[in-house]
Amino acid sequence: MALDSINPGNGELMAQFEEWTPERTREVVAAAGRAWPGWAHTSFARRSAVLTETARVLRDEKEKLARIMALEMGKPIREGRAEIEKCALVCAYYAANGERFLMPEEVPTDGSRSFVAFRALGTILAVMPWNFPFWQVFRFAAPALMAGNCGVLKHSSNVPQCAMAIEGIFHRAGLPENVFRTLMIGSGQVDAVIENRHVMAVTLTGSDAAGRKVAAKAGQMLKKTVLELGGSDPFIVLADADLDEAARVAALSRCLNSGQSCIAAKRFILVDEVFEPFLERFKNEMAVLVVGDPLREETQVGPQARWDLMEALHLQVKKSVEKGARVILGGAPSSGPGCFYPPTILTEVAPGMPAWDEELFGPVASVIRVKDETEALRVANDSPFGLGGSVWTRQLAKGEEMAAALRVGAVFVNGLVKSDPRLPFGGVGISGYGRELSHYGIREFVNIQTVWIK
Repeated sequence: MALDSINPGNGELMAQFEEWTPERTREVVAAAGRAWPGWAHTSFARRSAVLTETARVLRDEKEKLARIMALEMGKPIREGRAEIEKCALVCAYYAANGERFLMPEEVPTDGSRSFVAFRALGTILAVMPWNFPFWQVFRFAAPALMAGNCGVLKHSSNVPQCAMAIEGIFHRAGLPENVFRTLMIGSGQVDAVIENRHVMAVTLTGSDAAGRKVAAKAGQMLKKTVLELGGSDPFIVLADADLDEAARVAALSRCLNSGQSCIAAKRFILVDEVFEPFLERFKNEMAVLVVGDPLREETQVGPQARWDLMEALHLQVKKSVEKGARVILGGAPSSGPGCFYPPTILTEVAPGMPAWDEELFGPVASVIRVKDETEALRVANDSPFGLGGSVWTRQLAKGEEMAAALRVGAVFVNGLVKSDPRLPFGGVGISGYGRELSHYGIREFVNIQTVWIK
């Protein structure tokens, strides 16, 4: 099997990499396992210095790395630069705060001294997706490495150049040999890596189907997992919302990364009073987004990352329309080369349609009309997903009240749902479990050890 790097903007095969043999994969995973004790016993100051240098390398190479993303998975170049800046930020954040997050906690007991210590766990396997090919890796790697763990990365097979670049960044930043390795393998070898005795835990970002498979294998091996899966985030607009700002953010959220984001707003739930005025504003905002070559500065929506993904998205749109949804913008792939799908809005969306029941992983918005805030909450929670959601209202107390009623991992009131190194990130339901980022994230892959002394 070959790992192909294909430009989704024109279909050009840019590079091809042979998949490693199982023997080579085992050798590299074992090398990471052998490197772990040495890395785990380095000082926090040493680990902090490596992460600080990693942030510098990322910023120095930002233009080159953003270009790789634009060519390999279609990310608009401006968004690619922002992604690299965010990777540098998370490295700097854990360099500055990791030691404090893992300080032993004293606990009064019947012993002379008792405390809880946070020890490195070992080698962590990361199974990562293509849509944020740098950020989602660094979101895992920065806290894991700061805690004293090693990492092995199985990246998505359509972004092999991004995968190789990440290992190179850590190497240039001075990370010791084999503490972080990229495995050039397809999904068929993942089970064997999970079974490997050197791997102590697994983290996956991806679809709920992939999460189920990885969790099942890790459960069989009694290895911990953290899963960040899909989302079908509600975007609730109440009667007193700032409609201009809500519509602007709605378009940004739905079409960020060309619509290929787990925490993008996907279901736009509007109370009766604002349905028409918001929809008009939203349509206007979506209609003027610039679709095109991701290397052009003015591009806001690039191609979908692969042809099969674009075709699957269009099939969801067609099935929804067949069941009664109405297209008021977009609704069909663009003509010409490349897998471009335009910003699309569907109204009259109802249960039983893919646009209601499933995650639409592309620039397609499902607009749903409800009577009042009570129905808005019912509709918002009528989903097996539970990653993020937003509420738009000028009554902040009302926004906080509704946040408490939403079954999601993160709620933003009057703002774009996003990840932030300072805040925990993760979901409930089939959006996964466990948390990344903040002090919660760095403690996911440690041995929480009780020490009692008398």
